[in-house]
Amino acid sequence: MADTEKDVNRAAAAPQEEASAAQAAPEAPQPETQDAEKTKKKEKHAEGKAHAELAALKTKLEQAEKKLAETKDTLLRTAAEYENFRKRSAREHDAAFDNGVSFAVNTLLPVLDTLEIAADAPTADESYKKGVTMTLDKCREAFGKMGVSEIEAQGKPFDPELHAAVLQQPSTDDMPSGTVTQVMQKGYLLHDKVIRHAAVAVAE
Repeated sequence: MADTEKDVNRAAAAPQEEASAAQAAPEAPQPETQDAEKTKKKEKHAEGKAHAELAALKTKLEQAEKKLAETKDTLLRTAAEYENFRKRSAREHDAAFDNGVSFAVNTLLPVLDTLEIAADAPTADESYKKGVTMTLDKCREAFGKMGVSEIEAQGKPFDPELHAAVLQQPSTDDMPSGTVTQVMQKGYLLHDKVIRHAAVAVAE
């Protein structure tokens, strides 16, 4: 009888012990949970790698932009220096050419003065006068092609930039004070540059 009660008690206690053991034992991870955790780890790793690559690309882009800006600045400076050099060379070339023309014109001006005197001198030899006049015209034409022009002076207000006063004469109603009354020697311009001032008489 006692043994039978013990067996009954054991049978009644068995389900409770099994339940307690089930509660005490840790739950084994399910396969689906393990796969999800692995996937998350992979995603985090891939995300970290992507961020690192993106940061590296940004650094390279910044370096490339800086290099491009430096190269652009160098090119602009070089272009500006070349343009300045080209303009300076052109000015020097033009100045050298004008100086050469100015020297040649100044050398030939006495010849022109002599031809004008000869052309204005009275003569009975018409052939001679015609020859002098034709030579004078050719000379003036050559000077014109070089950019040489005569300075206007007669009857004009005296201008120290263009005229050199060598004589003073009394003023009149037609020639008020400060007016050029007579041209003693013609003056000439090479473009806008005076190569010889006009020697003039000026009304007082």
